[in-house]
This record gives sequence, structure tokens and C-alpha cells, in this order.
Amino acid sequence: MMHTRWERLVVRVHGRVQGVGYRAFVYDVAQTLGLSGSVQNCRDGSVRVEAEGPRDVLERLLRTLQEGPPAARVTEEWSEPRGLTRFTILPT
Repeated sequence: MMHTRWERLVVRVHGRVQGVGYRAFVYDVAQTLGLSGSVQNCRDGSVRVEAEGPRDVLERLLRTLQEGPPAARVTEEWSEPRGLTRFTILPT
């Protein structure tokens, strides 16, 4: 499979995403896709996902995040990668 160049994606997911195992879900998806980055609950009730990898793989992650949970709002921001090397769950 031909991958596109590496990029950085920052996603904020607003909705019912805290206290429902969402960070573990995102972690599992990111690990399966081979991405680096982090997932973290934010004080405003949203979840922040930062991921780095090939653009096509990041787009797969984004589509997965957009599919659920119900009524979630997803915002995205693309930028240059910072060289992250693993995916972690960060404390709030």
C-alpha cells in the first residue's frame, strides 16, 4: 500500500465522550492503524486527539471519530508533524 506524506491531525470531539471508555476506544484504533500521538479528556468535557502518520491513515482515523458517538461534534486541524513516536492516553 502506498502511503502519502506524514502529517499531524488534531481533533476535538464534543458530546458524550467522557466516562464511556472513549479514550480507550481511540487508543485501540490508533494502535491498530499504527499512528503516534495521544488522546486526552479536556476540562470542557471534550476529548482531544493528536495523531501523526500518513495522511491516508489519519483520514481513516478521522472517519472513525466522525462515526460515533451519536450527536458528537468533531473539529479537525491539520499541520506539520512534530515527530511523535508512540500513542498514549494522557491524564485530564
